[in-house]
Amino acid sequence: MASSSTPTPNDERDALLSPTLTSPGEDDSDAGLSAPPEPEPIPGLDGVPVRWYDANRAEPYTRITPFQEKHDTSVEFFYKPITLTALACLMVLLAYLAMSQDVLQEGRDKRRLWVLALALVFFLRIGTSATLLFFLAFSMLQFRDGPFIRPHPAFWRAVLGVNLLYELALTPPAPSSPPSPPMFPTHAPPEKSYAEDCSFTFANLWGAIDIFCVAHALGWFGKAMILRDYWFCWILSIAFELAEYSLAHQLPNFNECWWDHWILDVLVCNWAGTYLGMKVCGYFEVKPYSWRGLRETRGLRGKARRVISQFSPHDFTAFKWGTASSFTHYVAVVLLLAVFLAAELNPFYLKSLLWLEPEHPIVILRLAFIFLCALPAVRELYQYINDPRSARTNAPPSRAVRMGQHVWLLLATVLTELLVIFKWSKGQFPAPLPKAVKVGWGVGAGMLVMYPVYQFGIPAARKYVRRQKKRLREKTE
Repeated sequence: MASSSTPTPNDERDALLSPTLTSPGEDDSDAGLSAPPEPEPIPGLDGVPVRWYDANRAEPYTRITPFQEKHDTSVEFFYKPITLTALACLMVLLAYLAMSQDVLQEGRDKRRLWVLALALVFFLRIGTSATLLFFLAFSMLQFRDGPFIRPHPAFWRAVLGVNLLYELALTPPAPSSPPSPPMFPTHAPPEKSYAEDCSFTFANLWGAIDIFCVAHALGWFGKAMILRDYWFCWILSIAFELAEYSLAHQLPNFNECWWDHWILDVLVCNWAGTYLGMKVCGYFEVKPYSWRGLRETRGLRGKARRVISQFSPHDFTAFKWGTASSFTHYVAVVLLLAVFLAAELNPFYLKSLLWLEPEHPIVILRLAFIFLCALPAVRELYQYINDPRSARTNAPPSRAVRMGQHVWLLLATVLTELLVIFKWSKGQFPAPLPKAVKVGWGVGAGMLVMYPVYQFGIPAARKYVRRQKKRLREKTE
């Protein structure tokens, strides 16, 4: 007599979940030949529903991976970060629109629209202010966090929003003609000359000291906080003075005495600002970071100190650019130097083309805005070319997945400024480039090319030749 077994609750559950139903008289031998059933998709994350408050807003932007982990290999290209390629395509398209003859002719016919646009902005300033306020509120709430979280991530989201508004404001002037003079003073404001008497005397040296010396020192204090490297600041300081020599035939305020260039600017103002900035960076680098909430802090003095420390960095990373470590680092440092020089020279050309005084609020606000945008941008660039976390964990150097949003947008802004200057400066600076300047920059460009060839190209070629010789010996043996 056949034995019968009592079904357990687990057997009943398996029978209910089984996708194959068989009749009592049907043979079950073919059941194993069928493909196993695919598991049902589990909603949420590991079966737990994901709600809006579970989102991790502190995830670094440059470490984001696409939500879908498995991609179609036939369209793999569309899942790779192409931020730099997209930026290059956008700038080429904008340059084409700016330099097209049809657009130039259209810009000549629409010069009068500048006055109409100014009147429209005047009458609609309330609506424009509301629009800008709403956009900044959206950027503070919805933009992704950057590398900085102090004093609050929303502050740096707002900085990114201001950068985007500035880029949008620069885009329409690029394809159009420069504004007509009635919008500005009939005569350009006279600028102070620094090359009237170049005799090296104490009276001349004291007379050259003005408010711009303080501005120089503050500017280089900010550059030291951005770059966090002594040698980089010194190279940038010397390169800017050489740029002033090169562009003195276009901008009169670049005509300075030799002692104004190298003593008052480089050795006094620039060095003082760089020294103080690097001292502050050194303090932040060795400072112990142990954060406690305001409620956990005892005493009124302790709470006040905690509130003030909210405006200091949450942590600090010292930059080691490693120019000679790899070809990638060398190219990144050279490009960063070029972008910094462009960002430094752009306001001089813009205020000359727009007939603005050096102390005009627009000029000052632009300098402050670039400083705030450059702080997270350079930090993202450093993480993009070399993740500092790999150095702390002795892991191999790793690059970020994509370029950060701050550095991408700031790079686009500087390039758009250059495009506007190049477009508006046609016919404004008729003096040709001096031959000595051409020779000097040609020699400098040759050195920039020869250094990586000597530092990276020749050693790589020697390694390749040795490997080929070793392979030949192995084949002959």
